[in-house]
Amino acid sequence: MDIEDRWAIAETLSRVGHVFDDGRFDEIDTVFTADVVYDMSAVGMPVLTGISAARELAETMGPRGPIAHFVSNLVITDPVDDGVVVDSKGLMLMADQTLTAVVHHDVLRREPTGWRIARRRIVPQRVDAVSSDRT
Repeated sequence: MDIEDRWAIAETLSRVGHVFDDGRFDEIDTVFTADVVYDMSAVGMPVLTGISAARELAETMGPRGPIAHFVSNLVITDPVDDGVVVDSKGLMLMADQTLTAVVHHDVLRREPTGWRIARRRIVPQRVDAVSSDRT
């Protein structure tokens, strides 16, 4: 994979926060494929299929949802069928000022309009996975 593709993938993942945090739900198609599968079941949310479902949930959550999304630590790994696997870390600032740490497991696909997320699974960062007895 060349550097231009890597840059475009990183930009797509970064754009997610801007689209959702700014309430620009009419731009969801700039980050997701039309047939996106968005799995938030590990954080007690539904598994969504399609842009319309993602847009509807975002609009419904309103002020109860995150007010700021941050993405970091992108690792582009294996190619799959028609895309690539990307893992990243995420932080979500909630309206009550708490931070939630998650891991995004994504598959991005190159569409005619650019790289888009075709599958996203969000998993909470496990506290028990971090050793408390580091020396």
